[in-house]
Amino acid sequence: MIGVISKPEQAGVAKEFFELFKTPWEVYRPDRVYDVIIVTAHETPEVSPRLLLVYGPSENNIDPRIGASVHRRLEGAVLTARDTPLPIYREMVTFADHSNGSACVAAGSEVAGIRTGSSDSTVIRLGYDLFDEVEFLLSAGQPIENAHVPTLEVHIRMLRQWILEAGIPLIEIPPTPAGHSFVVCLTHDIDFVGIRNHKFDHTMWGFVYRATVGAVRNFVRGRLSLGNLLQNWFAVGSLPFVYAGWVKDFWEPFEWYSEVEAGLPATYFLIPFKRRSGEKVPGGDASRRAAAYDVSDLPEQTTTLLKRGCELGVHGIDSWHSADRGKSELARIAAVTGDTSIGIRMHWLLGDASTPAVLEQAGYAYDSTFGYNETVGYRAGTGQVFRPLGANALLELPLHVQDGALFYPQRLDLPEAEAEKRCRALIENAGKFGGALTLLWHDRSHAPERHWGDFYIRLVQTLRATDCWFGTASQAVDWFRKRREVRFELMETEDGSARACPCYEGEEVVPPLNIRFHRPCQEVNGSTVSSPAASGFVDIPWNGVSRDEPEQLLQNIFLGPSEPVRAELAN
Repeated sequence: MIGVISKPEQAGVAKEFFELFKTPWEVYRPDRVYDVIIVTAHETPEVSPRLLLVYGPSENNIDPRIGASVHRRLEGAVLTARDTPLPIYREMVTFADHSNGSACVAAGSEVAGIRTGSSDSTVIRLGYDLFDEVEFLLSAGQPIENAHVPTLEVHIRMLRQWILEAGIPLIEIPPTPAGHSFVVCLTHDIDFVGIRNHKFDHTMWGFVYRATVGAVRNFVRGRLSLGNLLQNWFAVGSLPFVYAGWVKDFWEPFEWYSEVEAGLPATYFLIPFKRRSGEKVPGGDASRRAAAYDVSDLPEQTTTLLKRGCELGVHGIDSWHSADRGKSELARIAAVTGDTSIGIRMHWLLGDASTPAVLEQAGYAYDSTFGYNETVGYRAGTGQVFRPLGANALLELPLHVQDGALFYPQRLDLPEAEAEKRCRALIENAGKFGGALTLLWHDRSHAPERHWGDFYIRLVQTLRATDCWFGTASQAVDWFRKRREVRFELMETEDGSARACPCYEGEEVVPPLNIRFHRPCQEVNGSTVSSPAASGFVDIPWNGVSRDEPEQLLQNIFLGPSEPVRAELAN
């Protein structure tokens, strides 16, 4: 079991961290015996667990004992642990003297983490504060230069590895459904439902320019094929016939996505009110934010999407800053779906520090706005669904890949080969760390003038070839919500020891959770090696209802010395 000694103001962040690293823990109690103790407070009590981790840039009373003295103070840096980059965003220190131990985390040529102690009791002193870093990631989020790093997951992986290297077995509920490595959510923001709604306005003239002059430029740059260039010119020439209703509207999105995603659920975020640009919109183009359609214009399309098993969400206009307007936008979509459990993604990805609380007050079940317009990657440093700071029930499904971020000239402006490389890296990380990979492809991205449809087809095919689980945004959030409802209880055993057992009282979890038991590393001839088992861990699928699987797993688990008690841990 892990005991946590944090600063008082970090209690909520610590709790959220252990919803992501789903393993037994509790706030430190002096009358308990712990295998692992994590300290971010300024003072460390006289304790000797098998592993003591002391985080923070402030001087700690344990520093003289382990020979740690501050060399330099920094405001952020990129650290290295086992050749893995770890961006640090808040204040940190490097250490001048680590003669009593060995360096385990580096800041360039300097030492940011010291490991000392014996085989019975290890102390690791880190120059940054774990929970301050988590708070930053889940609130402000990472700058775009570090978007490619799943920073929060690296923090979790490092902590897990240190525990195992100390010879301590570990049980956790990983963010991966049984039988799958990760979750995929295919989502679409519907800003336009056809060019037929745009006659001689900014949208139409912008299309004409980009499909002619812009298309030639992209053809010269090698970003557009000759065939697509000709399609653009044909589309411009066909506009009068599209407006007359004689030619199919080439911006109509629903049929195309239905064919590409055949058999897969997807989530469509729909505009609730037409011709509303919204209030408090930053930038000089605020008036262009208004859409020429709303959900009431799509009775046939919404019925078809719901029959296909797709989800309809709110593409919010003012929900991000007004709970009252958020309620009216939610009600507009709920009237179509007949369901009040509605999610949202803000138009233009607008939001501020108060948005999670505002959305929760408006009644939304989840948000999926936390991502980048400028790049792809991990704004929150994770693929996991998390609870934003300032919310109690609302959950956030982070956004990772957006078409415009990949291809817009004002954004990454990537050729398709480089865009594919970026996406494959995110897919590989999803397989490694679990969580959800959330994709956003807009309504007209498959059509002239963008022609990003072929890339999306290949991306979906690549994902189909993995062992991922495809779910709507709501289904993914619901799965993670059920995972969050799992608690660990200490169960007394026949030999008088105590073992942590996962407990859950909700509905059946589909697909099932995994109960994962990590075998600790072992020391042989002074060197740390992995357990003989090839995988290093054992997974037991668990639907949350049956008690057989946890009991089967616990036959081979002992989570370290602890008094024979039965108590719910503070997860």
